[in-house]
Amino acid sequence: MAEELGKIEKPTVESFRGGRKIFVIPLVFAGDEAPQEYREKCDRYWRQVVEQIAGQESRVGKTARVYHESIAIGGEDGLKVMERWNQQSYQIVKEKVGGGVVLEATELAGLADECMDWERCLMLGFFSRKVADTIAENYRISSKERYEYISRRIGESLQTGEVALLFIREGHAVQFPADIDVFMVAPPALDEIHRWLRDRRQAAEEGQEFDEHEGHEHTDNGERDKPAK
Repeated sequence: MAEELGKIEKPTVESFRGGRKIFVIPLVFAGDEAPQEYREKCDRYWRQVVEQIAGQESRVGKTARVYHESIAIGGEDGLKVMERWNQQSYQIVKEKVGGGVVLEATELAGLADECMDWERCLMLGFFSRKVADTIAENYRISSKERYEYISRRIGESLQTGEVALLFIREGHAVQFPADIDVFMVAPPALDEIHRWLRDRRQAAEEGQEFDEHEGHEHTDNGERDKPAK
């Protein structure tokens, strides 16, 4: 069972000796088009991630390996891909690799791409329930295979006594090998991001409900119902 940093008692160094340990770091994104307020929260989050990584290394030892969602090649080539994908996690991993940490290939390229394509399809919405169900089932199957592969990669490459970092989106379904101690890195800024997103989502839904109500007052316009999601 994963434990959350900052919400458990401080462990002793002795309790971490031996075995394998992995710290799971949720990926958060803030594109150039994101509101300034949200970008500031994300920047604060990543600063706190760096602080928490340093804190855990002082207790359990230096990081030996890094795993990162969507990265299918390791080493310097993997870093080049990461630089284009997520600047915040890239900066952290680049510094680690410069200090001798191994960046592992984490994904199977074709499988990761397939899973993301099905996910994008799901976001479109459909008029046909049959099509929606088919795509949802294909996404479920590819996601299961993808997360099982990530679990195998970690299990095969992380050695006894080593500490690792895994950068991956929240909501993942990776089942870690039973002999690996798993800890969630959850800085205070992560809660701030959750609240900000929840408030925005609620405001958007309230606006949508108003628009739908207005539309129902004009039911004779011949418009089709909304696609199935």
